[in-house]
Amino acid sequence: MNKIFVFLLFSAFLSAQKTETINLSRSPKDNRNFIRTFTVKDQRPDKNIGSVTDHRKEVKVAFEHDAVTDLQNWVGQSKTMQGKNDLVLLLEDLKVSEEQNEQSSVGKLQLRASTFIKKADGYHFLYRKDTATTVSSRVNPFVAQNLARKFTMILSDFLEDSYKREAWEPSVPEQDLPRYAEVLTDQLDILKADELKDGVYKDYQSFFNHRPEPGFVLETDSKGVVTKAVNGKDKTAIRRFYAFVHNGVAYKIIPVGYAEILKSDQGLFIEVKKAELFPESSNGAMIGVMAGGLIGGVIGVAIDAGAQSRRNRVPEQEVYLDPLTGQYILPDGFK
Repeated sequence: MNKIFVFLLFSAFLSAQKTETINLSRSPKDNRNFIRTFTVKDQRPDKNIGSVTDHRKEVKVAFEHDAVTDLQNWVGQSKTMQGKNDLVLLLEDLKVSEEQNEQSSVGKLQLRASTFIKKADGYHFLYRKDTATTVSSRVNPFVAQNLARKFTMILSDFLEDSYKREAWEPSVPEQDLPRYAEVLTDQLDILKADELKDGVYKDYQSFFNHRPEPGFVLETDSKGVVTKAVNGKDKTAIRRFYAFVHNGVAYKIIPVGYAEILKSDQGLFIEVKKAELFPESSNGAMIGVMAGGLIGGVIGVAIDAGAQSRRNRVPEQEVYLDPLTGQYILPDGFK
């Protein structure tokens, strides 16, 4: 009798639990005819995505079949693939979770995936997406459905972005794909060079591979502050670049000027304050666009007295540069 009662309770629980199937309705557009084939490698240790609460009921988020089948079919729906590249999506992490408050909940989607071009000598890295997004039940009571839609939109944008990128020259053997970040980082020229090449670097990829833009020389003002990169008659403001090296010292362009790039066993980093990466005025308005053209010693002009006073009370923190995306790896508490 007890066994029958437990079975009935378990059956009732299963019937009460709903499933939100990920709706892969917006397939990525391959306007450049970039890909010839598309393959998904699901590297997640746990294939369960997770569940959240909708209207006081637990809702599981899941693929209709599985990640490999559904995602490969989804990309193949866009049109006949006419490109020359064999694209591989490495799905590393996909989870939903939630944080319950007294009167509401906040659902969270966490996604990490990378793209590669498969060639005869191995896998050539294209790009990586490592992001998290949230949905509040106060804004949208259908938390599971909203998170599932966000996943489709984020992944679609990520794949379309990957189509526009150039594959890295170093290859990763198939057996090393689970540790591709370590393999690629070990091969970066900027981390192995005894002396850095002076010049400007248009993006993170050229910087970490130690390839400055040919023909450009740096121009400074009367105070020795680097302001432009000059190539013949072409003069480009230094803020237009990702980084530059002047007299053997590397600098990262930030909204309020630039900061020296330092090195540790963990990689490359800059020492900055929040107000220098995300500048704002005293009323909280972002002024990053305005400050983008300012250099070094004129930071105080961009940030008014109130904001500058708050900035001075905050110590600098180490913010590392992700060599695979060029983005900032913000430390805990940086907000």
